[in-house]
Amino acid sequence: MIHKLLDIMSNKKILYVQTSGVDTPERLYAPFILATTAVAMGIEATIYFVIKGVTIVKEGEAEKILIKGFPSLKEVMNQAVKNGVKLMACEQSCVLLGIDRGNFEKNVTIVGAVTLNDLLLEADSVISF
Repeated sequence: MIHKLLDIMSNKKILYVQTSGVDTPERLYAPFILATTAVAMGIEATIYFVIKGVTIVKEGEAEKILIKGFPSLKEVMNQAVKNGVKLMACEQSCVLLGIDRGNFEKNVTIVGAVTLNDLLLEADSVISF
């Protein structure tokens, strides 16, 4: 029974869409924690950063986010990536906010709108922050 459940879960995909940025630190931890949990459950997890969400994965910004009782956002982000969470940032949002493609954390893939639409169509569940 457990093996059947794990087989079912391994085919599932969750997409977390992060629209909030560094100006709202209380909204930043949840997608990383939930995505890491999903991967531990055998579910493929991707966090897509769009609009102000791209400011989180700008190089040097996650280290600055620290909420009492939690590790830095950078530590949480690193743990998520280490466990297999995929991080993607919207190229047009980068252009909109004037952030150069080379100014992002090394584990972030810069992608276009087509990728977001594909991820949405393929996901079994989508959560937005």
